[in-house]
Amino acid sequence: MACISPLFFLSARVPMQFRVKFWELTACKRKTWLSWSLQRCCSSDTSLSSSDHLSSGLERYRDLQKYFRRRLKDAYHRFSNIPDYSVVSGHHHLYFTEEDGIYRMDKKQSHLEPEQVLNLRQISGELEKTGLENNKRKQRFQWTVQRIRLSPQERHLAASLKCTHTEELRCVVVRLERRRFLPLHPQHVTLTLEKVFSFEWATDEILFYSTLEGLRSSAVFRLDLTSSGSRITSVFEEMQPDVFVEVALTRDRQILTINCNSRTSSEVLLSDIATSNLDPFVVQPRQLNLLYHVEHWRSRLIILWYFTETFIFPFNFQVVQAPVSEPSMDSWVSLFAPEPGTTIKDMDVVGDHCVLVARTPVSELALIVVPLIHPKNANIVQLPSWACAIKTKKPGLADQQNMLEFLISSPVHPPVPYCLHPENGLLLSGTGDGSSPENQADYITTRLEACSQDGTFVPVTLFHTVPVEHLRQAPLLVHVYGAYGRDLNMEFYPEKKVMLEQGWALAYCHVRGGGERGLSWHRQACVGGKRRGVEDLQACLHHLFSLGVSSPSLTALTACSAGAVPVGALCNRHPILMRAVTLQAPFLDVLGTMEDHSLPLTLEDRDEWGDPVGNPEQRHIITSYCPLHNITPQHYPSMLLTAYSGDNMVPLAGVLKYTEQLKKAVHTHSSMKPKSECKPAPNIALNIQPGANHLGTEDFELMLEEEALKLAFLYMELGLDPPRPPRKRRR
Repeated sequence: MACISPLFFLSARVPMQFRVKFWELTACKRKTWLSWSLQRCCSSDTSLSSSDHLSSGLERYRDLQKYFRRRLKDAYHRFSNIPDYSVVSGHHHLYFTEEDGIYRMDKKQSHLEPEQVLNLRQISGELEKTGLENNKRKQRFQWTVQRIRLSPQERHLAASLKCTHTEELRCVVVRLERRRFLPLHPQHVTLTLEKVFSFEWATDEILFYSTLEGLRSSAVFRLDLTSSGSRITSVFEEMQPDVFVEVALTRDRQILTINCNSRTSSEVLLSDIATSNLDPFVVQPRQLNLLYHVEHWRSRLIILWYFTETFIFPFNFQVVQAPVSEPSMDSWVSLFAPEPGTTIKDMDVVGDHCVLVARTPVSELALIVVPLIHPKNANIVQLPSWACAIKTKKPGLADQQNMLEFLISSPVHPPVPYCLHPENGLLLSGTGDGSSPENQADYITTRLEACSQDGTFVPVTLFHTVPVEHLRQAPLLVHVYGAYGRDLNMEFYPEKKVMLEQGWALAYCHVRGGGERGLSWHRQACVGGKRRGVEDLQACLHHLFSLGVSSPSLTALTACSAGAVPVGALCNRHPILMRAVTLQAPFLDVLGTMEDHSLPLTLEDRDEWGDPVGNPEQRHIITSYCPLHNITPQHYPSMLLTAYSGDNMVPLAGVLKYTEQLKKAVHTHSSMKPKSECKPAPNIALNIQPGANHLGTEDFELMLEEEALKLAFLYMELGLDPPRPPRKRRR
């Protein structure tokens, strides 16, 4: 499955967990909250230093934090059995991840004890030792299984691992042998590859992989496993610094692709696995403003392409076909183009059909099925109206290729499995009626549009439990991102479900700069258009309040990473629109960061933010909205900022500088007013955690601490009474 819109924004200030998800075009999603709750990682002790001394203003929330921690832990366990497609199916075995490694179960002899394939403790060096100091406080050092790939005949397994606190990536190759009877020892680890980002098997003995150096993936290598050992050779190296490289397999496993994408162009190289010659060749040379993705069907390529200059071509997206032997643009033959206003998010080839995941003009998800033999007979398959996110299953080695399995969810609705049979358009729910462990009838999904300052209508998704007209006294949490062409994350999170059950309304503002309405939606809020994202967010808040949804005194904003830019800018311009703000790994010093060429993302991010060093006009624009450089003495909302000491995407120095200046501005404003006129001063809390994770810890217990702190902060700053625990029924 190809995630199309995020495919074009590269190694930017995007949360790593989303980057892995979006860049891995044909792979399973990496570890989610569910695998947190199941503790699918291996931990050992390390001497990483604590950053507690940098945190401030947190003590007043500790008691309520403990309460919410218990509530959240119960909620995560409540949803611990929902489907997540984490099991990988081979010809003979099913592979799954447990706390200490990867296991497999024989399909024909399921009564046998599962056999361990990979022991994570051996990989991390966590062996039984003596003489360790028992009383020292230490950080948990974790290895987490990210992805599993089986070779075509199930002779080898490759698995990528990530180190929690350092973002270190590693790929382990395991030779799969016949089942070993008791005692069960792990299979033989053939070798370990460092800094591997994406990888796919071409044959049982040949693995292609790309590496991640810093925050850039530019090189592809080939690993040959021979009877005498192994050999690694260089296959491809991308020289342009703004191009991100990854390897993938087409759904039918016949073609291996090397995808080289920037925000303004694409270039795909192919290796035909069915032939003995695996040397890659180019489909269509890179061309400015031409973006495309490739799938395979029979002896032809199915290509989804987007040309950003719409005055040249009448369609934003098109599906075309071309012979594998002549893949360039001159040979492209049009198959299908969606209606104007429809945004294509994903593409897959299932049997003799092309299946497109689309977002309709009214912002709902739908499937478009295009018969490749008779493309004029394309039809739309409607999904439940509450569906906000979709995750497709990567077919196993022995799985059927003529059906598409996927999960749909929303921030407050757990994933529900569905299966599409394109031949007859039959859509089946894994639960029969499309329900889930939690009935969606207990809440309402409302899709709105807010008119921005320039007349553009901005989509808003609202979740609530009572009719809109009864939401005036409800607390409101507003989510926003609006950068890099990435859609606002709309996947399920138990903490959002908990908030909804406690009477909150949850709003998701799909402002420009994101990808909800295609690449043009993103480009309208790049560089000189960044102010549009701020104006869109302001318009969304005004629209919600005008409908009777909550009020500024009961409203909080939340964002992560680059989503902090529109939030921080709005706090400077109109702080009366909200009472509290929570920011995670916040990008707040746009000007200072884009001036520093020594930082890993500065040069690549010029297309997003501009060049304040070489372009005076762009410097003026950045200065006009940069959250850090527009702080002024006034009454700000209370704010909780969570950052990570080793974060390479958002420098910690910018967060510390912002917090310091904000506190000074709050103090100055308070001292300027007579005590009789002063409102209670806002609380500015800073939570600095160790580690390099850009979007938070992957340790379940530490994640609970962070989320519970956010809830405690929101309840206290909005003046809400803590929710009462549910009464136990008498027997």
